[in-house]
Amino acid sequence: MATLPTTKSTSASTPTSTHNPTLQRLNQTILQIDPYILPPYPNLSLVSGALDPPLLTLTLSKLLAQQATLYSSSECLVIPWTGARWTYQHLWEASNLLARGLLKYGVRPRDRVGIMAGNCEKYVAVFFACARVGAICVTLNNTYTDVEVENALKYTKCRILFTTPTIGSYNNAPLIARLQTPSTKASLPDLQTVCLIRGDVPGFVTYDHVMDEAQTIPEQILDIFDGIISPYDVVNLQFTSGSTGNPKAAMLTHHNLINNSSFIGDRMLLTPEDTLCCPPPLFHCFGLTLGLLASLTHGGKVVYPAESFDPAACMRAISDEGCTALHGVPAMMESILDVPRPTGWTSDLRTGIVAGSPVPRWLMERMVNELGITDFTSSYGLTEASPTVFNAHTTDSLHARLTTVGTVLPHARVKIVDDQDRVVPIGVRGELCVSGYQVCRGYWENSAKTAEVLVRDESGELWLHTGDEAVLDVDGYCTITGRFKDIIIRGGENIYPLEIEERLVQHPSITRAIVVGVSHPRYVEVPAAFLLHDPGTPKPDLEEVKSWVRKVLGRHKAPVQILWLGEDCSDHVPLTGSGKIKKFVLKEVAEGLKGR
Repeated sequence: MATLPTTKSTSASTPTSTHNPTLQRLNQTILQIDPYILPPYPNLSLVSGALDPPLLTLTLSKLLAQQATLYSSSECLVIPWTGARWTYQHLWEASNLLARGLLKYGVRPRDRVGIMAGNCEKYVAVFFACARVGAICVTLNNTYTDVEVENALKYTKCRILFTTPTIGSYNNAPLIARLQTPSTKASLPDLQTVCLIRGDVPGFVTYDHVMDEAQTIPEQILDIFDGIISPYDVVNLQFTSGSTGNPKAAMLTHHNLINNSSFIGDRMLLTPEDTLCCPPPLFHCFGLTLGLLASLTHGGKVVYPAESFDPAACMRAISDEGCTALHGVPAMMESILDVPRPTGWTSDLRTGIVAGSPVPRWLMERMVNELGITDFTSSYGLTEASPTVFNAHTTDSLHARLTTVGTVLPHARVKIVDDQDRVVPIGVRGELCVSGYQVCRGYWENSAKTAEVLVRDESGELWLHTGDEAVLDVDGYCTITGRFKDIIIRGGENIYPLEIEERLVQHPSITRAIVVGVSHPRYVEVPAAFLLHDPGTPKPDLEEVKSWVRKVLGRHKAPVQILWLGEDCSDHVPLTGSGKIKKFVLKEVAEGLKGR
């Protein structure tokens, strides 16, 4: 077990008396089954992760080169819907060739390369090609509207965009058309090239054409970048909110992603013999870090069953590919379980991660009984933490995996603080803060928002304030008890009420909008809107309101319930003493009026 830290907490609530070393050694001995480090003061909610294994210090391209040497002919990536079966060597060669293609099209270190596409082998090649030449891969949410994509491209100044005419059942034609208009071209002066991963549209280049052009760039030129790129360079921008208001794109480094994914795989006990079925999207940290990179760091194989989530395709992949692990948010797991088993279907599943929202016991029992996932793990993270902070062990008790998000990962530090930023006693709720290697470099070109969440304490240690309410128990297990922010988590996807509210009040008949989350049997939480009608104008119905929102925002952000202030409910909006809306009160009102 790693050595206990000897420095005292700098928190204002830290006791001045010397801690009891005998008690601490006893506690440490008792908890040897779970290798995390107890805090210097065991009664405080301040915990550090183990110092073993050591952190890796390499870039993503170095990691892939290493794995291609160790597991050259082993399958790394399987995409049933395209028929691709790539070995580690194939991925290394394909991403290197595409990296030369990026150079041909003018991409240089720190340039941004956007991608909006479904889960496929070419998406992975784009990601590693960016890493090879020091570019930053901007992973765009596939639910973005054409307006949101344009805003994101403008905000990040992408030089190239990789996309497709369709993404699963989603028609991407509005974006394709928008990118061809003179006004959009004028608003995106940095966007020099649009590359279609699939399909062919006049005015855009194709993926195959870029690969052909790559042949004109000498292969040895890539070696130059090995001496230029640092593990601490930003390699990925992941958006944490909609881009129509104040976009936030977390800057994630090679060091962030490699180490976090490695520790995740360790918690799952992944080996080169494992095959992970990963339906979450690659644009999300779940699909990219917990899926692709967790598997790759352990020499395993990852299967992306479909372009976008398809429960039947997942069920087929589990059997056809002999998958031993399965990832998903609870809504995905329920959908997969509800799909009829194909003839001859079998399951070798043993583990996986269920995250994004709380997992009800009945769902977990179905996963164990019907899929055989006896060693599932629960997890908590956020994009800004690369993403995982806590993860259960496969050996943790069923109760711990159902009621907590596990213990802190190695080399991370967490604390629970009150509203005065003082560390609270164990068992007391407060805001969860994170420190360590996995904390992002901040938000892209948004110093104000960065300063809000990344705060140094008196000793100079940088802490990420998550905005989530949590509690630690005496064994270091964490339970997420609520959110200080008003984020709505719909099936594992974060929805920010403010951007919906701003869109709603643009409607000529709506003068005020307040959006809250209400419970949903499948997605756990969905948006509901309290609206104030402008007298003298036609009052829109629910479908018109949904359509209005979806013209600018993603379809999943449209409210499923609307309540007219002064008609469906009181026109009195409950406020705190400081004038802030008591959204928890409105949430209760909306819950009480559901179905009426």
